[in-house]
Parts: sequence; C-alpha cells; structure tokens
Amino acid sequence: MLPMLAMAVARPFVGVLLWFWISFLNPHRTMYGAASDLPWALAAFCAMLAGCLFAAEPRRIQLNAVTGLMLLLMVCMTITSLQALGPPSAVWAKWSQVEKSLLALILTASLLTDRRRLHALIWIMVISIGYYGVRGGLFTVITAGNFRIYGPPSSMIEDNNHLAAAMLVALPLMNYLRMQSMHRGVRWALLAAMSLTLLAVLGSYSRGALLGLVATAFILCMRSRHKIVSALVLAACIGGAIGFMPERWTQRMETLNTYEADESANDRLIMWQTGWKLAVDRPLLGSGFTGPYDREVVNLVDPLSPARAVHSIWFEFLGEHGFPSFVVWFGIIVAGVFYTLRMARLTRGRADLAWAHDLARMAQVSIVAYLVSGTFLSLSYWDFFWTLLVIIAASHGLAMHAVRNGGATGVYHLAKAGVSSSPPLSGKLSGALR
Repeated sequence: MLPMLAMAVARPFVGVLLWFWISFLNPHRTMYGAASDLPWALAAFCAMLAGCLFAAEPRRIQLNAVTGLMLLLMVCMTITSLQALGPPSAVWAKWSQVEKSLLALILTASLLTDRRRLHALIWIMVISIGYYGVRGGLFTVITAGNFRIYGPPSSMIEDNNHLAAAMLVALPLMNYLRMQSMHRGVRWALLAAMSLTLLAVLGSYSRGALLGLVATAFILCMRSRHKIVSALVLAACIGGAIGFMPERWTQRMETLNTYEADESANDRLIMWQTGWKLAVDRPLLGSGFTGPYDREVVNLVDPLSPARAVHSIWFEFLGEHGFPSFVVWFGIIVAGVFYTLRMARLTRGRADLAWAHDLARMAQVSIVAYLVSGTFLSLSYWDFFWTLLVIIAASHGLAMHAVRNGGATGVYHLAKAGVSSSPPLSGKLSGALR
C-alpha cells in the first residue's frame, strides 16, 4: 500500500485503481489484527485526490449522460438527507459513504482517456470479485457444496446473496477479458475462473442468485456470436454444476415454488410494501437514508412491519429518496443501457473496434444480472455496478471518437477538451493489459 499511495500522488489513475481494488476486494477485511480496521479506502481516496491536484489531471470533468445524472443524484440525495426522518448520525454517515463513491466515479470518468486505462479498471473489477469466485468455487468443490460461502466481513458483499450477485455481474466481464486477451494462458485461466465462479454462485445457496443465473445465461446466449454452441456449453456447465450440489441445496431451491410458505420470502414482500408506503407517504423526499431500518420511521406508515433491509433495489431507493430521485437513479441505468446499444450498433463489423462491440454486449449481460438479482437485494448504492456504467459511458466516448475520425482508439487524447492523457505504459504492462 505505501509505495502505491506514493505513486498515486504522481499518477492519479494509479490512485483510481488502488481505490477500487480496496473498495471491491476489501483485502484488509481478509486479515487479522489491527490492520483489518485501518482506513485503507480513505487513504487511497485522499491519495487519488492529491494526485488530481498535484498532477493537474484531469483538467476538465467529462460530462455525459451517466456522469451528469450522477452529479444530479448527489444533489438529490443531499436534499433528501437534509429532510431525512432517521437519526442524523446514521443518515449523514450513509450520505458521506455514497457521495464519496459518486465523487470518485466522476473523477474516474475524467481519467478514462484511453483503452488501456479502461482495460486496467476492468481487470481490477474482475480480479477483485473473481478472487472470491475462485476461492468460493474451490471451497464448494472441497466441501461438496455442503456449506455456504460468504464475502469479506463488514463489506458490501459480506452477505452470501450480495456476494452471489456480485459474481454474476462480474462473470460477463471475465468473458469479455477472455475474448480480448491475446495470450492463450490468460484465456484458459479466465475460463477456469468463470467455471469456479459459477460453482461459487451456486455454493452461496442464494435463491435470488439462481434466478439471476438463469437470466444471465439466457442473455449471454443471446449476446454470443455463436448462440447454439454457447447455449449448449452453458446448459452443460450449469447442469453439471447443479448436479454436483447436494440434496440440501436442491431442497432450498425448490422453495421458490412454494414462496408463500417461506418466511424469508414473505418478509421480503412485506418490506417491499413498506418501502412503497414510505415513498407514497413522502413522494418528493422519501424517508431519507436508513429510514426503512428505523423503527420510529417505519411506524409512521406500518407499525406491524419490521424495520430492516428492504431487499430490493427498486423499493429501497424509492422508500429512502422518493420518486424524483428514483427517476434520476433509474435514469443512470437507462443511460448505460442506451450507450451499450448504440456502441454495439456503431462498432458492428469493425475489426478495430471489436473490443468496444464485445464490451457493449457483455456489459448488457452484467446489467441484466444486476437488475434481476438486485430485485431481491439491497444493492441500490453498489459502487461496483456504478463503475461498470461509468466504463460503458467512457467506452462509448472512445468508440464515437474513433468512428468520427475513421481510426482506431489506441490512445484517446482529449486535446480539444483540455485533458491530457497519461504517459504511455511500459511495453510489458501494455501487452499484459491487451
């Protein structure tokens, strides 16, 4: 960490990679002792800001539909926090966490000035979540699937359901890197990582993840160049993985057919209704951050409902911030989907932009995985998914620049916008990222 922090001051994009590595992988949470509680993420964030100041990069914030709506969302959530019903200490702690993530993402968007930086960030995302996928898959094999897997403690993906959703979103990105890698060893390693991550998703015992896996597999087949072959391979892999799991896993998944009698499913339905009631009660502002978790706030709309996580990205955000902020939040997702569709259309048949075409198609699969899995989880403020949307917007900008100028996008210099690109990476590092 120490040498990387020093590098981040001189090269702010190093700080970006360090920040996201800490945020997504949570390596400090896998250690014992005092180091596990040190503010590593805060140190990386400060180093990144210092780098932006001392290195004079970026010189100008890059605005597009995604980053523009993120700025608007920051304003909206500040307004709803000022009028929040929950305890101020809890509200502003959550506000600080979310606003800091959005600020880092907006700075990151302005630093994604070439394809190599995009690939570096995608690699950080894949390595961070893929670590738990590979480890969880090996654990599932060793224990014959008889134990659940969990993420690092005190993190966004600590819960088995959240970890499973994260792995589903990361799977298409693994496949994208596999498609783009020039090295056979890297391609085989990513294929092995994808197989183990698939096992880890099942090993989470998450029923929502199973639904997300089905949706992900279907969209992945539809987005594949060889649909029939992909369908057969995916069916064999998923079928084999399910066949490997023990009887207790099958029994838990079968409760999807009898959700009316399942206490966990009923609690989710109740909390969805509570989130909706909180939004309807204060349609412009919602209850504010942590509102659904506070007993006194929930009593205002439904004294019989439990005060706990809403377990749905839709009703969580609606209940906490109301309808105007929800429109902005959902607009960020819509903007990401629009960029993938447009990028896939513009780059179809262009060999120099094959990377952008593949990224657009795989990003669509990741978005579907998040939306389906997130319907049953409290992941409205998940910075991993927001990072994907920022990458999509930046990739769209690179592809548009290449299309307009009739060339490839080896390095995208924003000279007219006043943004200077970083010094070229070393030959070995550049080759590794490719």
